[in-house]
Amino acid sequence: MSGRTVMVTRAREQAGELAAALEAFGARVLFCPTIEIVAPESYAPLDAAAENLHGYDWLVFTSANAVEHFLARLAAVGKDAGELDDVRVCAVGEATADRLAEARVHVDVVPERSRAEGVVAALEAYAGGRERLRGLSFLFPRAAAGRDLIPRALGEAGARVEVVTAYRTVRPETTDRAKAEALLVGGGVDCVTFTSPSTVRNFAQLFDARDLARVLSGVRVACIGETTARAAAGHNLRADILPREQSARALARAVADYFEGAG
Repeated sequence: MSGRTVMVTRAREQAGELAAALEAFGARVLFCPTIEIVAPESYAPLDAAAENLHGYDWLVFTSANAVEHFLARLAAVGKDAGELDDVRVCAVGEATADRLAEARVHVDVVPERSRAEGVVAALEAYAGGRERLRGLSFLFPRAAAGRDLIPRALGEAGARVEVVTAYRTVRPETTDRAKAEALLVGGGVDCVTFTSPSTVRNFAQLFDARDLARVLSGVRVACIGETTARAAAGHNLRADILPREQSARALARAVADYFEGAG
């Protein structure tokens, strides 16, 4: 990827792994963070859930951010990761599973597919059938603006699902639109990476554009997963690059492979 420039829209404090992987392939990395991770308006619901883990059969994490913030509040109420030993844990995505492993939290299920039907199918298989999900209690810590597809699908299977806000994603005030726009218009960017639907939405807000096809004309679009790709499609963007696994390393590899094939 020598001579190629990739724009990373991930939150700056979380972009290190992706940036390092891209640079290892020879790319030049530009940061244009479109999200910032901040605390929820209140930690009360999350703290209450952390204090009463005995009331849940399952914990479902769909991002490393959710893991990070949940574990922080677990510590804040005087508990540690060992408290999770009696709860089944589902980790959606490699990065989520890795973060749990780092914290020495056991993971019972890592679905092969991150879409709602894939997650529920994996849980059904583990439980021994869809009917065995009925009546089980799931705790779902997530972003304030998270999608309801997985909780809804579990509810349809007869499970009880409690969704609690672990963190919020907001658009940073410090991102320099003029600089980013000059680079894009001037042909200084070969590829833009999106790592969540929020990065797509906030990128569109940054440029005050519902249709991002014009903003990113001539620029390749890389999305970390299908959910992010669907968000991009909602802004008239086609994902040119979509890794098989939903992780920063896999995304960087997919970008490198794409440009290697492009010559």
